[in-house]
Formats: sequence, structure tokens, C-alpha cells
Amino acid sequence: MIELTGWEPLGISVDWAAIEGELGVPLPADYKELYEVFGGGVFSDSVYFLGRDDSVSFDFLTQWRVSLSVDQDSKFGDVSAVDPYAVYAPGGKGVVEWGSTEWADEYCWLIDAERPGDYPVLARAHDVGGWHRYDMSTSEFLYRVLADADFQPFGIAQYDLGTTFTPCSGDDE
Repeated sequence: MIELTGWEPLGISVDWAAIEGELGVPLPADYKELYEVFGGGVFSDSVYFLGRDDSVSFDFLTQWRVSLSVDQDSKFGDVSAVDPYAVYAPGGKGVVEWGSTEWADEYCWLIDAERPGDYPVLARAHDVGGWHRYDMSTSEFLYRVLADADFQPFGIAQYDLGTTFTPCSGDDE
């Protein structure tokens, strides 16, 4: 990803133990490495990468807390916004969003507390419907989205947007 974007690694320090303590599971190692290099921000002006930021809109933990609260207190009864899944709750099984696009595509991990470290990527395109499961790492999925024009329906390389990264500003709360 560094080579693809020409990005200079930031070397961000994060208290992963505190985050993983709240979630009750370890996060994928490659995701943590990506975040420490890039921070939260936007790839190719269209793919949003969430991390642990002061910026609420790029903070995956804040987004997860809100999603969990809404999912558990839903006015829709037993229907989840991530149906047929649920939003991950500590000790359970469900999704945690780590990315999205300006087109409302969603990128999540499917986390099962009984299988820590095994987090397939679930992705849902706004116009295709249904979840797609990818048994690959976060970084491989993100790379394929950005660089593989044949990675449908999520690849954006065919749009020739360039492979850039823009960090979040931290003041968009």
C-alpha cells in the first residue's frame, strides 16, 4: 500500500490493548500496521479508511459503538441494519466496519469471539445488494479495491482516480 500510494509512513502510536480490551478480541495485525502507517483518511478520493482518530467520522471505535447501540435498540424489531448479520458485541459474532466509499459501499470484518484472529472481510455495495465474503486480509482487500480493475463489484482502478491517500483533518467532528 505504501508503494502503491507513494505515502510516507507516519508511525502513529496507538494503544491497541485498550481498543482490543473494549472489543474483547485482537484486531487484525495488518489493519493495525496500515493504520500506524496511514492513519484514518481517504484513498483515491473515494475509499474511507477508519482508524482510531480524534475525528469522529474516521474513528472506527466511535462508529462501532454507535452502530452497536442502534443495532441493539433498533425500532425495527429483530431486523439488523447489517442483516443477516448483527453488529459485533463483545463475546459474540457480528460485523465491525473499518471502511466505506463515497458511494455508500461498506467494508467490515466478520468477527467471532470464539475464533479470534480469523476475520474475513464482508463487503456490501450500495447498488448490488447483499454481502460478499472475502477470505483475505484487510490490506489485500484494500489493495484489490484500489489497484485491481477486475475486482468487481468493488474495484475502482477502472475509474482512473489515481492511488492517493489524504489523511483526515481531525476537525470534522
